[in-house]
Amino acid sequence: MRRRSVGYPLALGITLAVVAAALAVGWQLLVVFNLEPVKPGLTPLHWTLVILGSMFFLLLIVGLLLLCIWLVREMRFNQRQEAFLDAVTHEMKTPLASLRLYLETLARHDLPPDRQASFLERMSQDIERLEETVKQVLVVARTDDHGKAKFKLVDMQDLLEECIHELRELHSLPAEAVTLDQCETAFAWGNREELGVVFRNLIGNSLKYSPNPETVRISLSALDKELVRIQVSDRGIGLTRSELRKVFRRFYRVGRDVHQVAGLGLGLFIVRQLVKRHDGSIRAESKGHGEGSVFTVTLPSAKKRRRLEESHGAVVEN
Repeated sequence: MRRRSVGYPLALGITLAVVAAALAVGWQLLVVFNLEPVKPGLTPLHWTLVILGSMFFLLLIVGLLLLCIWLVREMRFNQRQEAFLDAVTHEMKTPLASLRLYLETLARHDLPPDRQASFLERMSQDIERLEETVKQVLVVARTDDHGKAKFKLVDMQDLLEECIHELRELHSLPAEAVTLDQCETAFAWGNREELGVVFRNLIGNSLKYSPNPETVRISLSALDKELVRIQVSDRGIGLTRSELRKVFRRFYRVGRDVHQVAGLGLGLFIVRQLVKRHDGSIRAESKGHGEGSVFTVTLPSAKKRRRLEESHGAVVEN
């Protein structure tokens, strides 16, 4: 899909603002300084009109600049939406085409049991891929919903081990591909299901952008009695300074080709929204392309229970 450049509206807005500023300055110089015969005859009413005219010119310039900024933002948002639609189409079309092919093959040919089992396994993987796509979209919808969430103590080591085991099984990875450093027991205060989405997305994202063999390292530590810190480190493609500022935006995807890596551009946006719902914070760090990335999540522990209840209206489960 062809994307429109934001350069033209930006240049047009700046040009119009400069022209308006030039007209305003020229008009004031002409009226006040160059028309000497007229100047002694200017009454307070005339001076009032000159001042009001100058203010209107200033408002016009400011309005043009604001309109230009708004148009550029809208165009960029539309570009991200187009990229999102392309990604959704690709993510759903590919497994659907695969499912159709396998079903037609099973219907037309009498295959041996081992081949049938292989086809069924691949069909199951395609269905899981479709379910993951739908789940991502639904999670985004839930993050925009400010309804009540159920918070309780979550054993972070147990949750991380569960996420790691699930992703190893899903991607058929060896044990050394994703490792959890030895850590002390740490409990966060939050919703286990939502925190599971956070760390499955973070670990999955690191695996997605890591070259073979994948190496993702996770560390868990209790900073103090009120905070729990989780770091997800990889040796993947890394991020530039510009990408670090944009990586948590909705629909943003690293790289220009939306089909280069599977995904919808929603994973890190979902992560940030869910971490914010837990009154936590997330930070991305990278030394540049090819240098890997580190994502650090900080979550409150049980000591912040009262503040969470007050700020989010959380329903407490003991």
